[in-house]
Amino acid sequence: MKKMVIVGIALILATLVVSSPALAAIEVEGDAYVGYYDKYLWRGFDLSGGTPVVQGGVDLSAKGFTLSYWTNIQTKDDVVLGNNVSGGDATETDVILDYTFSPTEMLSVSIGTIWYALDGAADTKEAYLGLALDTILEPSLTVYYDYDQADENALFYAASIGHSIELNDALGLSVGALVSYNDESDYAVGSYSDWHNYELSASVDYAVTDQLSVSPSFLFSEGISDEAKEAIDSEMVAGVSVTLTF
Repeated sequence: MKKMVIVGIALILATLVVSSPALAAIEVEGDAYVGYYDKYLWRGFDLSGGTPVVQGGVDLSAKGFTLSYWTNIQTKDDVVLGNNVSGGDATETDVILDYTFSPTEMLSVSIGTIWYALDGAADTKEAYLGLALDTILEPSLTVYYDYDQADENALFYAASIGHSIELNDALGLSVGALVSYNDESDYAVGSYSDWHNYELSASVDYAVTDQLSVSPSFLFSEGISDEAKEAIDSEMVAGVSVTLTF
């Protein structure tokens, strides 16, 4: 029921944005996507017990604001984590509200909030602030603050770089690297302040049409500090997604 309420809220807001006469002059852009991955990996944590998942969502953007809906669906029973999760269950649903603007030509700033609706655990919410530079390697820094369930400092930092190469008119290659630092985000990550994990990623984007693309991807994650290595293992995740833009 909780998931249905969230879906209903997202669909109602999307309908209002698209159909309201008062907003008819606002240009709305967006995308819808679905992907299949061999596990659900989040901040280095395997949240699907090593079993495959289907993930999908919708993004709607207008005037710098973006409303996003995302969900993770287990494809097999989770016997590793013991969460009584069966194949076909939606284990997590997120609703995200973001506002992004550019105070200068090279800098973009993103502020927003994420509502995590979880099965088998208490829901929580994070606010975030992100900074990104439009320059070589596209460096970015995002700070997350759990203002709901965490009891300590509740901060999590992620810094990343990336580079994209256009191989031809329809094919592109993207590579990236990320490093994270946990500052006592005790509910979602752990009760410690130290480096958490690093990630190396690569993806290939193939444009089937101007609006439809297919993207196989690969990501490797490993803990950095001793505390992180006690909480997470070295992990790899591979998958493929299909995206429709409109």
